Amino acid sequence: MTRLPAIPVVDVHDAGMTRVVEAAAAACGAGQPVTLAVVLETEGSTYARAGTMVLFGEHTQVGWLSGGCLEPEIERVARDCADAGRIGWMEIDTRDDSALFSGNAVGCRGCQRLLLLPLSALTGCAEVLQAWLRGHGPLQLDVDVGGGVRMACAGQVVDQLLSPDPCAFAAPQGLWSLRWMPPPRVLLLGAGPEVTALWPMLRGLGWQVRGVDPRAAWRERSHVDVEALAAPAALADTSVAPDVVLVMHHNFELDLQALEALAPCPVAFIGLLGPTRRRDDLFSLLPDTARLALQPRLHSPVGLALGGRGPDAIALSIAAQLQSWRHGVMASA
Repeated sequence: MTRLPAIPVVDVHDAGMTRVVEAAAAACGAGQPVTLAVVLETEGSTYARAGTMVLFGEHTQVGWLSGGCLEPEIERVARDCADAGRIGWMEIDTRDDSALFSGNAVGCRGCQRLLLLPLSALTGCAEVLQAWLRGHGPLQLDVDVGGGVRMACAGQVVDQLLSPDPCAFAAPQGLWSLRWMPPPRVLLLGAGPEVTALWPMLRGLGWQVRGVDPRAAWRERSHVDVEALAAPAALADTSVAPDVVLVMHHNFELDLQALEALAPCPVAFIGLLGPTRRRDDLFSLLPDTARLALQPRLHSPVGLALGGRGPDAIALSIAAQLQSWRHGVMASA
């Protein structure tokens, strides 16, 4: 693409975009005509922030740019862009008093400027999106008002010039650059009863989830895609390291084996299910070097004290702690 003067890259740390990217990659791989709506910039109070994405296709919408009031018009323009294979632009401005009671009546005093990108016109974009989903690196999108589009992740790159509609808003810089950080990854060691509820919760929040358990009966009862591996074997796979590991076998020996294997691993957050007395019993059997390596990163018992009992309440408490921890890490980065 023809590069205009560089501007700062907008970094996006929104794990909720994972489902949108998954749907986009699948649609592109199947050759379906879909359009990605991307918030380029905002002013005032808006439902979405810069970097928010929504996928529109025939009978398909993944993600939201509002509470549902703006999507019908965005979908109409997105469909036109997909049919024509051209870039579209939209400005949705509700800062005027009249916007509170007319049209969609969103009630928000803000402005969103959107890019509508027909993914089916971008050769090779499925490979770029898949590289991001695999955690190979950030996903970067550069687009200019002349129709230049560059999408890249790790070694996968799409660089094309598409026909654009006239830009619907003033764009003095003429170029936008956004970069989405890779989705967070969690490894579940053990398929205890909490996994059935925890897995979809974390997936809904944008986490990439992997689970392992060597016990066939526990895997079958979990009703999710748990692999037949023991903890040491799963942790030996360093192709994409997890950000979080949760030890939740409900079995003392398997948890002890997992903690020993985790001690030398550079995992920032390790969660251990069970009361503090159980943790102390496990630690009493670990070598001093392992205890020292684990203590600064270990959260035990894992989960926030939200109240309630049973697998669903525990799953909710763990998901809440992981979400809080992730956004705290990002804020301090």
